[in-house]
Amino acid sequence: MTAPHTPAEPREPSFARLITTCISARLLVDIGAQIFNPFLPIFAAGLNTDVVVMGRLVSLRNAMGLFAPVFGSLADRYGYRIVLRIALIVSALGMWTIGASPNVAWAAVGVVTIGLGLAAFVPTLQAYLSARLPYAQRARGMGMLEYSWALTGIVGLSLMGQLIAFTNWRTPFFLLGAGLAIMAVVFRTLPPARDPARPSTAAKPTAPGSPLARIRRFFIVEQNAASTYATIFAAAANYYAAIQFMIVHGAWYADQYNTGPRELGLVALLFGIFDLTASVSVSLFTDRFGKRRSVILGTVGALLGYLLIPWLNVSLWSAVLSTAAARGFFELAIVANFPLLSEQVPSQRARIMSLSAAISLGAATLATFVAPQVYTIQGIGGVAVISALFTGAALLLLVRFVRERDDRA
Repeated sequence: MTAPHTPAEPREPSFARLITTCISARLLVDIGAQIFNPFLPIFAAGLNTDVVVMGRLVSLRNAMGLFAPVFGSLADRYGYRIVLRIALIVSALGMWTIGASPNVAWAAVGVVTIGLGLAAFVPTLQAYLSARLPYAQRARGMGMLEYSWALTGIVGLSLMGQLIAFTNWRTPFFLLGAGLAIMAVVFRTLPPARDPARPSTAAKPTAPGSPLARIRRFFIVEQNAASTYATIFAAAANYYAAIQFMIVHGAWYADQYNTGPRELGLVALLFGIFDLTASVSVSLFTDRFGKRRSVILGTVGALLGYLLIPWLNVSLWSAVLSTAAARGFFELAIVANFPLLSEQVPSQRARIMSLSAAISLGAATLATFVAPQVYTIQGIGGVAVISALFTGAALLLLVRFVRERDDRA
């Protein structure tokens, strides 16, 4: 009697194939996340609204990051791949909804859908890679994963700008949705992660209690709590500072320097080059230089950049270059933060990564809600001052409370 056939797990991928697949999917997700930043005025005009309303829609998308710990818990229970694939499909549906939306209300539905997919995908992908890479090499792999953020500017947003110029504002959303749906199929070919940290938490039965008690348990850190939470909140403060500029820079350049979609696409290309330089630096040097020191270096550089922006706002290219420098140092800080955070509490890795994503996206939600109004009232100088204050708070947390651990301890 023939035994029933059970599908074999996909074979162990090479490092190159694993990273290439992850970067490709993350690139599409990042383009979908960042596309609102340079083209916010264009999308606002297409939906017959203004940049303040569009900024609030983006903040609504970021607010969906509060569900990230739920998705992290599901990934721990059911596996990373299934959550990653569902997240890609959900994001594709959101893209298509925005592309077909006749008004702001329908666009809001698509934005919320994208936000849920983003909240599920990014921290789960980071946990998946963390589970496969030893700490001594983790900055290399996770730094390479963050190339996608840089390539979004170099390839993605600059291409989107040209595409919008030659067609219309809806076309990029339809194409991105198709790409995300294809990647959901591709991810089926990757094997599951077998994380040695997972059994210690998965083996514990779920304690009974009220929904409020279960929510509180999401925030319990079993060990190294002060350093873990300082790492999380430093990242969130850095996010707030950077997202302010990301959401208003398109309106700033258009108002003061009359830029159009082609010029904004070129600006995104320059930003991408700075982002890529930061990510490559992390993948090449951070494992040896130190994760904590790299995060501090990036935070100091971003702080100086924000302080210089108002003084260099005298021409388009000096304004763009000063913003690009601040953004590049932010990218260095945030990419180095991922491997630093991943080993703070190995037994709760997926939960900690998703909790950090939720808090950072909460900060981004507030920034995207507030920054357009700050810009319309105080100008770019007011935005720069607030960004500098938040970055200074991040620096204080890093220096005072964060310590680095590794898997050899």
